Amino acid sequence: MTTFSKLQDDFTHNIIGYSAIGIILSTCLGSAAVMTTLMHGHDLVQMFFVMLSVVACSMHNASILTVQKPELIFKLLVFSTVLNVLIIMGGLLI
Repeated sequence: MTTFSKLQDDFTHNIIGYSAIGIILSTCLGSAAVMTTLMHGHDLVQMFFVMLSVVACSMHNASILTVQKPELIFKLLVFSTVLNVLIIMGGLLI
């Protein structure tokens, strides 16, 4: 069993607690990604990265609010986390 499968299985068994933590994580990372993006101006490229971050966080939060399958919620959490961390790292390197 891979690490991803183990984490997904644990997330599925404890969906209520992890959903609350996931909303906080997704929202905090998204806001940090938007902040680091907008520190470099507000051109079209920066607005594109802001849109990507907002869409990823909104998809994750909406999947929890609409009571989707735990597997989908977990995959969207991972996607949102990885995307926002990449945007933050890119914003700090530029």
